[in-house]
Amino acid sequence: MTTTEKKAGDFSRRGFLKASAGAAGAAAGAGVLGTPMIWAQTIKDITLNQVGPSYSVIADICEKASADLGFKIMPQTADSTSLMAKVVNQPETIDIADLEFWAMQKVWRSGQLQPVEVAKIAKWNDITPVMKDGKNFDGSPQSMQGTTPVKVMYTGGPGDKEFSAAPTEYATTMPTIFNADTLGIRPDLIGRPVDSWAELFNPEFRGKVALMNIPQIGIMDAAMAIEALGERTYADKGNMSKEEIDFTIDRLIGLKKEGHFRAFWTTFDESVNLMAGGEVVIQSMWSPAVTAVKSRGTACIYQGMKEGYRGWGLGMGLMSHLEGIRLEAAYEYLNWYLTGWQGAFIARQGYYSSVPSTAKENMTADEWGYWYEGKPAVADILDPYGAVMDKAGASRDGGSFEARIGNIACWNTVMDEERYMVSRWNEFVSA
Repeated sequence: MTTTEKKAGDFSRRGFLKASAGAAGAAAGAGVLGTPMIWAQTIKDITLNQVGPSYSVIADICEKASADLGFKIMPQTADSTSLMAKVVNQPETIDIADLEFWAMQKVWRSGQLQPVEVAKIAKWNDITPVMKDGKNFDGSPQSMQGTTPVKVMYTGGPGDKEFSAAPTEYATTMPTIFNADTLGIRPDLIGRPVDSWAELFNPEFRGKVALMNIPQIGIMDAAMAIEALGERTYADKGNMSKEEIDFTIDRLIGLKKEGHFRAFWTTFDESVNLMAGGEVVIQSMWSPAVTAVKSRGTACIYQGMKEGYRGWGLGMGLMSHLEGIRLEAAYEYLNWYLTGWQGAFIARQGYYSSVPSTAKENMTADEWGYWYEGKPAVADILDPYGAVMDKAGASRDGGSFEARIGNIACWNTVMDEERYMVSRWNEFVSA
């Protein structure tokens, strides 16, 4: 048994309650984490439904949390669009919603979510400033193109349907995971260095290019390529004007008519199969999809580009109907999430934890060096399920945590001209 496994196995609900209460009790007041006798009598009967994207709501994580906490976390996956609809129209089917930050712009004002009390999150102060303060590692303001986490992070309190420009004691969600996205490439099939988003539109790859068919994200990948080519500079790639949308979509339609695109994918598996099968050599991609391709023994790189990355992040939101012991249980789960086991698990598929320090405690020194520090691996690097996804001596694409996250050019977002943009995107896909 490894040190990490032993540490995870020794974790107990009683120990967690004691630690969390010690850290948060004074600030949060009596009753924050429940009376032990009440917990003992009722804990086994509690089930919380967590709903969110497949890359965030993972059965293995829910099973581990359920075992540690003594109540059930039931995972249900839904893409962000479906999840937003459920939050607004079927709130009773969700207890905890894993929402991308850009989605908060659409669902927060529905009133179906209650704010997270910062004082009840024991490790709130340990959350990376990139997530909760809107700052880079050197303290400078991060790029504000798109929906940066801090834009939608805070609110005035219960019942407030607006976002606060400054930090408050109430958060709309508790930040959990985030990453810097770029393009996936097949280096063995390309055969030369690739370091610019401009390559996405390179005629050299005609017929072997794929885009993500999520309008809000796909159009920003296109904008990154257009800017890299010097064809246009956007005021904010995350909030385009109608004229900018038209320029971008017209460019995409022209490329499609030339046969430039092989596919437009919407699911994780689609992106993996396109790349692993060699149907495409460059495409929009997610980090775990690159990991999955590598696990099949196929060369694949999540290529850092000189123009920067497209950032994204998620937080766990509490539905308004939660109250009493079910609400206390939800807070226990949120606190458990930041203790490190989950952070280490998602690190092994390429994502970053909002509290890197606890993830580090649950990773080997070699894993931490590879995933967070950009160091060459001493031994083979395994994915969360034990499959080899990179060999000893390899380094993570894009380098260290600071190098990748410190080079985010824009964040996933919802535009003011959202409806117009989606309409034009659909026109492009069906052209």
